[in-house]
Order: sequence, then C-alpha cells, then structure tokens
Amino acid sequence: MRLSRTFIASLFAGTATAAFLAAPAAAQTADDAATTQTAQPAAAEGGNVIVVTARRRAERITDVPLSVTAISGEELSRTGTLDLTEIAQDVPNLTLEVSRGTNTTLSAFIRGVGQQDPVAGFEAGVGLYVDDVYLNRPQAAVLDIYDVERVEVLRGPQGTLYGRNTIGGAIKYVTARLPDDAQMKVRGTYGSYDQADLIVTASTPVSDSVKIGASAARLSRGGFGDNLNLGIENYNKDVWAGRGTIELDSGPLFIRLSGDYVKDKSNARQGHRLLAGRFTGAPVLDNVYDTRAGLNVVDQEVEAYGGGLTIGYEVSDTVTLKSITGYRKDKSTTPIDFDSLPAADLDVPAIYKNDQFSQELQVLFEGDRLSGVLGAYYLDANAFTAFDVALFTTGTLINLPGLNAQTLGDVDTETYSVFGDFTYDITDQLSLSVGGRYTWDKRSSRILRTTFIGGFSDLFGPSTAIPIAVTSDFEGSETFKEFTPRASLAFKPSPDHMFYFTYSKGFKGGGFDPRGQSTAAPDLDGDGDRDYDDQFEFLRFAPEKVDSYELGWKASLLDDRVFIGLSIFKGDYTDVQIPGSIGFDSDGDGVNDSFIGITSNAGDADVNGFEFEGRALVGRDFAGLGSRFSFNWSLGVLDAEYNTFIDAFGNDVADQRVFQNTPDITASAGFDLGLPMAGGIVDFLGSVSLRSDSSQFELPGPLDQDGFALVDASIVYTADSDRWSVGVHGKNLFDKRYIVAGYDFVTGTVLGLEGNLTGFYGDPRRVFVTGEVKF
Repeated sequence: MRLSRTFIASLFAGTATAAFLAAPAAAQTADDAATTQTAQPAAAEGGNVIVVTARRRAERITDVPLSVTAISGEELSRTGTLDLTEIAQDVPNLTLEVSRGTNTTLSAFIRGVGQQDPVAGFEAGVGLYVDDVYLNRPQAAVLDIYDVERVEVLRGPQGTLYGRNTIGGAIKYVTARLPDDAQMKVRGTYGSYDQADLIVTASTPVSDSVKIGASAARLSRGGFGDNLNLGIENYNKDVWAGRGTIELDSGPLFIRLSGDYVKDKSNARQGHRLLAGRFTGAPVLDNVYDTRAGLNVVDQEVEAYGGGLTIGYEVSDTVTLKSITGYRKDKSTTPIDFDSLPAADLDVPAIYKNDQFSQELQVLFEGDRLSGVLGAYYLDANAFTAFDVALFTTGTLINLPGLNAQTLGDVDTETYSVFGDFTYDITDQLSLSVGGRYTWDKRSSRILRTTFIGGFSDLFGPSTAIPIAVTSDFEGSETFKEFTPRASLAFKPSPDHMFYFTYSKGFKGGGFDPRGQSTAAPDLDGDGDRDYDDQFEFLRFAPEKVDSYELGWKASLLDDRVFIGLSIFKGDYTDVQIPGSIGFDSDGDGVNDSFIGITSNAGDADVNGFEFEGRALVGRDFAGLGSRFSFNWSLGVLDAEYNTFIDAFGNDVADQRVFQNTPDITASAGFDLGLPMAGGIVDFLGSVSLRSDSSQFELPGPLDQDGFALVDASIVYTADSDRWSVGVHGKNLFDKRYIVAGYDFVTGTVLGLEGNLTGFYGDPRRVFVTGEVKF
C-alpha cells in the first residue's frame, strides 16, 4: 500500500500516528482514513477501525506488531480530560504522576521502567514527544489537554523508528492539524474549587496552500487545601498558555512551523505530614491537602516555550524525505518544604533551567513488499539544577546556626544516533521486520557542593550566609555507546487476525550523580589517595539496559465492531539505575548534618506480564432507539522482581526491595451511550479505573499506596450541526484519597529532626461544566 499525498501531509505534521476511522468502512480506503480528523468510534456506522502509523506508514492497529494505545482528542474532550496524567487511568501498565513538590514536572513509568528523580543528570525512562519533538527534561511536561488531536502510548523500548532512544516506551502528544476552512472555537469550563478555564482557537487559510492558526488558554482553579502558615491556597492552578502554527501544503512539499508557550504561577504544591513533629510535636492535619510549610524565599514559577519545524518532500511514489527540527527552553523556581512545617527542618528552594536543540532526518520508503525508514537524530541539551538544603534545626543543635548544604549540577548532553527499521512481506500472510539503532551519548557534568552557615545561600538572595566548606568540585565527561536491535515476525491467518513475536533492546545512558559528594569518595583504586579517579568512579553511574520479548495477538471481529489486543511480555532489566540520597555525618558526631546522593547500577530484574485491551461498538440504532453504544476495557498484570539489588553498603538486599510506581494490576472499563435528543445527541459516559498496591520507592515504607479505584462520569450534549456542545463532568466521584508522590526521610535514610514523612495526593472529587461553540 503506497502512501497517498494527503496522508503524507498528515504524517509530516506529526498528526497521523494514530487515527480513528469514524465512517462506514466501505466508504474509505486506509490511506484516506489516515487523514480523518474525527475520532468517534462510537459514532461509526459500519466500522471501528483504528488506522495508525506507529511504524511510519498507514496500517490498521490490528496489523501493527507493537503494543500501542491511541486516545483521540475528541474522546479526551468528551470525557473532560484536563491534563496528561489522566490518560494513565485508561492505559495498562502506565503510571503518570505530578512529581513530588511540583505542579508541572512529570514522572512516567511504563511496565516498571521510568525515572522519578527530576534533577539534572538523570535521563527519562519514558520518552515524551510534542508533535515528534522529544522533550529531554520532565519539567513543564504535565501538559494540559487542549487543541489536541490525540495522545498515543507505545509500550516497550523505542528507537528504531524515530526520535530519541527510550528504554521503557514513548508518549506522543499530537496537536490538531489546521482545518481547511476558516474556523474559530471557544471552550469554557467552570466547576468545583472555582475552576475557570477559557480556551480560544482560531485558524484561517491565507492562500490555496498556506494556513495559519493559534490557540490561547487561561486555566485557573482555587486550591484543594490551604497553607495554614503562609495564608495562601495549596494545590491551586494559575496558568497562561498558547500555541501558534503555520502550515504550507503545496504538492509534494509540506511544511509545518509551530510554537508554544506556558507560564505557570500556581502556588507551591506542599505536602501533607503523615507524622507528628518529633522535635516540635506539631500535630498531623485533618485535611490531606492542607500544609503548614513555611518556605517562601522563592516563588513557585514555571516558564516554558519551544517550537518545531517539520519539512517533508515526496520524492516519488515510494520515497519521502522528512526533517524535524526542535527547540525548547524552560525555567522553574520552586520552594520544596520537605518537613511541611514553619521551621526549616528540611527546606529545599530549587532552580531548574533546561534548553535543548534537536534535529532529525528520515528517509521513508514504501514499496509493494518492502517498506521502512532510515534516519539520523541529534540532540544538544543542557540541564541546570541548583538548590539549598536548609537544615536549620539540626544546625542549631550542633552549634552551626543556619546550616545549609547547597548543590549545583550543570549537565550537558550531546547525542548522535542512526537508526532504521524495515518490514518485508514474505507472503501475504507472513512478514518480517528488522531494525536497529546505534547511539552515542556524551554526558558532561559539573557538580559543585558548598556548605554554608547563616541561612540560605546567594542563590536565593539577599543572603548573609557564609560558606565554610566546599564538599564537591567535580567536572567529568564520558561517552556511552550502544547498539539496540529490534526484530518481529508477524503472521496473519486471515485479514482480521494477527499473531506476532517481537524482540527489542532498550538502552538509557549513564552519567554522574549531581547530588554526589566527591569528598566522600572512598579509595576505590587502592592507591592510598582519594584522587580524581576515585571521585569519577564514585559519582559515575553506568547505562541501564533491557531485553524485551513480546508475544501478541490482535483481532478485529464482527465486521470491525470489536477490537481485541492481547500481549504477553518478558523483560530482562539489567544495571538498573537507582538514584537516592542518604543522610551524611560529616564530622562523626552521630548527627547527619548533610546528605549525599548515591546513584548506582544496583539492580538486575525480571519484568514480566501481560496486557489485554478491547473496544466494542454496537453502532447506531442501538436497541431500535436511533442511539449508539460503545464500551472499552483494559487490563495490565505485571510481575516485576529484583534478582539483585546492591545497596550503598555493598549488600544484596533484593528480597527487601520492590519496583517503585509499578502496581501489579491496572485495569479500566468505560462506556458511551448516545441518545438522540432535542436536535442533537446526548452522550452518557462512565468509567472506572483500578490500580493495585504500589510503592513510592524501592524500599517499602509508610508512603506506599493501597489499591484503589476511581470512578468518573460525564453527560455531554452535542448539536447535530456540531456547532456547539455542553457537558457536565464528575471526576473521582467517590472522593478517594490516594498518594501519588512523597518524601520519606524516616524509612532507611533519616534527615532532619522532625521525622520528615510527607505525601502528595491525587485530586479530590470535582464536578465541572464545559461548553464549546464553533464559528
């Protein structure tokens, strides 16, 4: 099947990696369906087909030997989805969380592989893409859902088809293509906690081949709780955002230039103490969204912007060239009060700065039996993190008033890679895919740690603090190289059934622990001196790798009304990077007056499981009422277990460690019943999602979350003209309290005098109304 020019244009824009075929199956070819901009499987009269380009070519999802989930923008809108983290309720073995102590930093895990630590020097285990541009850092990555075409989740190692090598999987946030005609859309939301959102989108053609468009969003909400000490709201939202796009589609040439901006001035999100203060006796507060945090030397503020330029040229019916250029920059300041008390028992004001430039080139080939892609990828990125660790109560106890340990990490990443992936149809029923990627990752780090007395450092001036010791002053660089292959064999006994087996290897580069303390390095080489070589090895951590094996079956049944996907996978996870911090007694008096970061390749593990996804479309005129009805379900089961886990003292404690942020069971089910009414259709939607017990850290502790279920529901009226709609949405209807992140300096590592154990919670019950008008 050759790529049509209309499909090529959609592919170049980064919006055709998954599209729902929402029209009678006989009315469209697969190529035409790939450009369909609607995404309403429940509305389809004759089909429930999903056409994807996960392998850079148009295929039904039942023909793709990959584990991929696509959620359309229209579905996200109908269910009242507000930000990226909510999609984890519908995708098996996926965890998406707002990182501890932040409003917009993302923690992502797929099949047990991810990265929770957001400081410079640690690479993500799950890749996040905005319109094919890879986001190198997690800050400002909790993306709000507006003007989005779809969100896609690819599970398992990625890297032979596009972008950055990612060891756990990829999440693709795809913004909407500009329509052919002039259009304006206004969407408003009002609801619980004074939520008030307004999104305005407009676009117009300026010639036969050029279109321009822009969106602006104001997103606000009051706090779920209060900071009882500072007199401000906690868990509130105060965001301004916008996007702009220019598209040129002229024959074989397609160009798309896009840019986006976000400013988040929400109050600092502070945690809830789970223990009474051991030093002051401060009680545990009744409301888990309330806090008594006192850190206010810096405001919470996030500013991020970036853009992408995609150029595609169709050389012939079989060969296409594509270029993706991206640039992003962000800066965050955040006051993280670990103890959540007025006193500075463990207070960490922090600064994050990131910028990146990326360039990707692809050659796509589509022949009668052979198809595939060859590509090259380049990334030049800098990540800067600086923060104080104020241990003022501890300092007073040991006669070091205003004790403060400042850490600065400045990390440059330069990545080159070449990749390719080709599929050959041996017969009409049997195909073989082979791909590979070779990656050069160069990591250069500057680590500076300084101990102060007298208060906060000059990073958060005006300051009267005095430096008394430099505990790290290190610069190091290393290049990590790896070849990561992929191969799959697919067998189709009939057009509507496919069985496949896939092997893929994942790789995540190493680096240097930005919180490490070089003066704490032991004499590793036995030369009698803790020299630079000892510091290099003490601060360095090696790449981690995974060998993934997957056996799957996909089927489209009952005239494309039922889709079923089943996969069984096995992951051999080696040299697992485990970042962490431990309290450190610098003067041997028995009191931890500082901390040091220790990141090691501590673990080897098996990550095995299976996933089951399905959707069913009853179709129009359900029960003879002229209505429609569809439902969907998913189930993920994961058995993740460390075989080896070497702790900071050289002991194998595998039987005492678990995978963080990885429940054994994730499940969901939902339905959409549409009934014609008053010149339109009313959709009644409901869903339930289940997550079993999970641990916040590798060492089980009091922050671990028991299993829980979330129930959502919506009622949405849409006029037959599709000009306007109104909806009522309820989230977390049973008002479940559940921990999504936290800080534990009680279990294992002890730091501060108060017993610092704080948790951050998912959103409470919310009800809101949405309205949308198109002009």
